[in-house]
Amino acid sequence: MGLNNVTSQSWQPQTHQICLVDPVSGSVKTVNVPFHLALSDKKSERAKDMHLVKKLAALLKTKSPNLDLVETEIKELILDIKYPATKKQALESILASERLSFSCLRNVTQTLMDTLKNQELECVDEGLLQFCTNKLKLLHLYESVSQLNSLDFHPDTPFSDNDLAVLLRLDEKELLKLQALLEKYKQENTRTNVRFSDDKDGVLPIKTFLEYLEYEKDVLNIKKISEEEYVALGSFFFWKCLHGESSTEDMCHTLESAGLSPQLLLSLLLSVWLSKEKDILDKPQSVCCLHTMLSLLSKMKVAIDETWDSQSVSPWWQQMRTACIQSENNGAALLSAHVGHSVAAQITNNMTEKKFSQTVLGMDSEALTDSWEALSLDTEYWKLLLKQLEDCLILQTLLHSKGNTQTSKVLSLQAEPLPRLSVKKLLEGGRGGIADSVAKWVFKQDFSPEILKLVNKESDLENPDEPKEGINRCFLEVSEVEMDLGAIPDLLHLAYEQFPCSLELDVLHAHCCWEYVVQWNKDPEEAHFFVRSIEHLKHILNAHVQNGIALMMWNTFLVKRFSAATYLMDKVGKSPKDRLCRRDVGMSDTAMTAFLGSCLDLLQTLMEADVSRDEMQVPVLDTEDAWLSVEGPISIVELALEQKHIHYPLVEHHSILCSILYAVMRFSLKSMKPLSLFDSKGKNAFFKDLTSIQLLPSGEMDPNFISVRQQFLLKVVSAAVQAQHSVSKDKEPSEEAVTTSFGKDQDWPALAVDLAHHLQVSEDVIRRHYVGELYNYGVDHLGEEAILQVYDKEVLASQLLVLTGQRLAHALLHTQTKEGMEVLARLPPTLCTWLKAMEPQDLQNTEVPIATTAKLVNKVIELLPEKHGQYSLALHLIEAVEAISLPSV
Repeated sequence: MGLNNVTSQSWQPQTHQICLVDPVSGSVKTVNVPFHLALSDKKSERAKDMHLVKKLAALLKTKSPNLDLVETEIKELILDIKYPATKKQALESILASERLSFSCLRNVTQTLMDTLKNQELECVDEGLLQFCTNKLKLLHLYESVSQLNSLDFHPDTPFSDNDLAVLLRLDEKELLKLQALLEKYKQENTRTNVRFSDDKDGVLPIKTFLEYLEYEKDVLNIKKISEEEYVALGSFFFWKCLHGESSTEDMCHTLESAGLSPQLLLSLLLSVWLSKEKDILDKPQSVCCLHTMLSLLSKMKVAIDETWDSQSVSPWWQQMRTACIQSENNGAALLSAHVGHSVAAQITNNMTEKKFSQTVLGMDSEALTDSWEALSLDTEYWKLLLKQLEDCLILQTLLHSKGNTQTSKVLSLQAEPLPRLSVKKLLEGGRGGIADSVAKWVFKQDFSPEILKLVNKESDLENPDEPKEGINRCFLEVSEVEMDLGAIPDLLHLAYEQFPCSLELDVLHAHCCWEYVVQWNKDPEEAHFFVRSIEHLKHILNAHVQNGIALMMWNTFLVKRFSAATYLMDKVGKSPKDRLCRRDVGMSDTAMTAFLGSCLDLLQTLMEADVSRDEMQVPVLDTEDAWLSVEGPISIVELALEQKHIHYPLVEHHSILCSILYAVMRFSLKSMKPLSLFDSKGKNAFFKDLTSIQLLPSGEMDPNFISVRQQFLLKVVSAAVQAQHSVSKDKEPSEEAVTTSFGKDQDWPALAVDLAHHLQVSEDVIRRHYVGELYNYGVDHLGEEAILQVYDKEVLASQLLVLTGQRLAHALLHTQTKEGMEVLARLPPTLCTWLKAMEPQDLQNTEVPIATTAKLVNKVIELLPEKHGQYSLALHLIEAVEAISLPSV
């Protein structure tokens, strides 16, 4: 009737649809029958297996208080499964469960194994049988290791320093040195220790254990797992042994019997040792345990091939050395290398003695020679590694140290953690890698270059018993840095001794200089970084290195910003606003002022280096014997020595421009286009390669240029004196800030005189103007000193005569006192007329005592010749000063 189709609810290929009609009510009922129960052919077995797998998965997820009942159900389900592949899948899911106990996993696997063995040989699936066999081996290994770790095992004898010295084949002095180095390393090593996924060391869940290991042809291998997981597995095997809480011999025998190769065990052992540095350094007894463990592993079959070529290095010991070289935990690596060296020497000596006895019997002299060469070769590799690890440890200790600075807040760039060191990193870091790492630390601490210099001086002390006192005495001289240096002087001193070539002072200053300028380039607002960079540059003694570093700094970081600043200032015709500086130069107006000042320092240093380099030899860059195999990028110092000679006049030309720009920014000068002070030749030479020969201005300059230049220099001198000696009450506080924010300011009057020489402006005009400005601001004592530098004192005297008249005019005419009017009435008419013509409003300081002005009048008379036209006027001024002084007497 088609009723079956009409009542069909949905098409489900997994089920047959059967429709039933209730004869009483007439209602239609549907019954869904599972696919594997609906079929009677062989395919139904596979479907049934899948159903059982799903049921097993559900059972593994349930939380049941009766674990025995769960175990029974699991056994029934896995035994009901027909297909071997599905059985294997089910067993894998059981072994991966976190809810089941170890005994349950073992019992289920054993039951399945027994069932397979009881079947007829033809019916047994070899793959499934092998899978079960391998998993049972792993379960038995886990059980054996867990039992050994749970035993209450304690070593019989205590462990003394003397025992440690004998164990490591060190004398008392060598052991004390090693202990002192490790103690300093522990104190300075504040890095957070890595903790692994397990809460307790040496504990590993069975599920995790089974995931890490696999058998392949009776050989137990470790799967591709992360370093953290590798350490966790190694801890499960060896952590208790290294603490002396488990039998080392039993553990090694168990692991060897399980099929783990000695090479794999050595790798696991070292991974644990090198990663658990803090615990190991806190428990020196672990060194003895490592020695025992390493000795046992080395005696295993195929660990050390007795037939290996005596002229080559043992692959077994090379594996251990490689692990130490790659480790960033230098304390643990150094200890393990000492242990490895000791065990290797012991084994090699035994082999040598054995060979020697055979040689005596067989009269084979060549064999003895070969043995000693093998011993010597391998020993040299160990000695080299120990020296490298000791160096690396000392360097790492230094980089961990911190000074308690009293300076400003730590900047973000300085807060970045330093990378950890390893022998491998230093070997791959190039010849400058060691100095580069120390330079990064210096930048982070922001030490003055003087500190590096003073510590280095202590290396030359004749009395080595008093280095610390000498260092502390030297640090009292570093007044600009207030800090508690702690152990840093000693650590620096030790690093200098270990690395006399790599940390030679010029090399270190060069790397510090470069590090600071690199960091400044990341954040140009931090003008302090650039200032520090120049300080380190100035501390480089060898002119060849200094010249190269300065030239590289200019070409790499400075010339583009310098040219941008020049064109911006020339465009606006004054010191540009903050917004324009940020847009065109990439820094604020304040930072740009400091930038130009530091550029001027750099260019002047470059010129000084060029003058000095002919008197010096090019330095020979040596490397310590332990680091001769270093490879990697070329060092900064090597690059510096490859730089060409500069063209001195071109650098001087840029220095003049830089001085002009700096003055405009420093004093916020207006109506000033810097490039207008130069002719076309001068403009075209700017921003060219400093080593190239350019056509520069020569001969007499156009008088119009000279006039503009002179006006500019006079402006600079006036602004400089004003900034230093202004007594105006409404002075902007920002001006004071500018004076001190970049450290020690320039001697601007001296710089202006020097610029006058190069710009063909009369130097004496600038000097006279400076003297006049000093008297104008009432600092007469400085004015008297500056007079000594003036050549044409007659012209200067005439200028000072006018200034004296302005002071007297203010005292007599602008105060409008009764006494002043009486004094004025007594003066000669000629003098009165002259005083009335004065403009005292031009005076910057009107509060100068009359006695000081009297000294000035006497100075003017001293400078003026008697035949001078204003000499008589000067004599009248003496009368006026005396007349003003009388009422106050």
